[in-house]
Amino acid sequence: MHADIEYPAQFWSPHLQQDIEELEKVERKATRMISVMEGLPYAERLKRLGLFKFRKEMRDGRHATRESAFVHAIASAGVAFAVTRSCAEGSATICGCDTRHKGPPGEGWKWGGCSEDVEFGSMVSREFADARENRPDARSAMNRHNNEAGRTSIIELMHLKCKCHGLSGSCEVKTCWWSQPDFRVIGDYLKDKYDSASEMVVEKHRESRGWVETLRPKYNFFKAPTEKDLVYYENSPNFCEPNPETGSFGTRDRICNVTSHGIDGCDLLCCGRGHNTRTEKRKEKCHCIFHWCCYVRCQECIRVYDVHTCK
Repeated sequence: MHADIEYPAQFWSPHLQQDIEELEKVERKATRMISVMEGLPYAERLKRLGLFKFRKEMRDGRHATRESAFVHAIASAGVAFAVTRSCAEGSATICGCDTRHKGPPGEGWKWGGCSEDVEFGSMVSREFADARENRPDARSAMNRHNNEAGRTSIIELMHLKCKCHGLSGSCEVKTCWWSQPDFRVIGDYLKDKYDSASEMVVEKHRESRGWVETLRPKYNFFKAPTEKDLVYYENSPNFCEPNPETGSFGTRDRICNVTSHGIDGCDLLCCGRGHNTRTEKRKEKCHCIFHWCCYVRCQECIRVYDVHTCK
């Protein structure tokens, strides 16, 4: 494990096909864990998130867009999450439970179980994700910030998880421990950060080591980004039309929400082209009745839905 931490190029800048394929598996799983993406095919999940396949991202270079900010954040969060969970489960021998952040117990409960050591997981993620981001340029500064924002999201969402003890589940005593949220919650959280990402501008100044690039907010009348926010400084490509050069699939025939004013709404998603509406009949289970003991019997109903797709 130490060798992997010290030499993380296979993770953060892979060149072997097998390494790229492994990281695409991580991308597939991470995007599937976002609640609104559940049940959608991989390509459709990438479409809706405005992301490229990992190998496309590697081939097209390092774009400083908000999509790249999201990829870096969720990837570094995924590493921290997986390492932290493995430590708590006893799968790794060099780490274990967190005993530093317990404090006094609350009323009606006491500390127990295995609190997850998110600080160790974040340290490993930092060694992986930030190892190549040591250049004095704007892109390295952006990547370091977004990597840290991904790790911070886990710390922000840590919560107490408790188990009841007592006769017949009376919960006379509860034991509690610090736990990470489900990764789907982290994905939703970072998706919100993606939507509200802060645009930056690049500034150059001379230091003893030479010219150094730093980032500052482009608009002074907006609140400056914190360590929890995502940042970018290049505009995203136009996703309205298909473009094989950028990896965009376009938005034609995409299903949209006619009542939404958000990014899934027909006005925004269809890029002003309008939308088509068709009716769709779906077979669904209905009028389900539980029979003793023990099975459920349902009828099959035909329901009609309006489906809206972009022109």
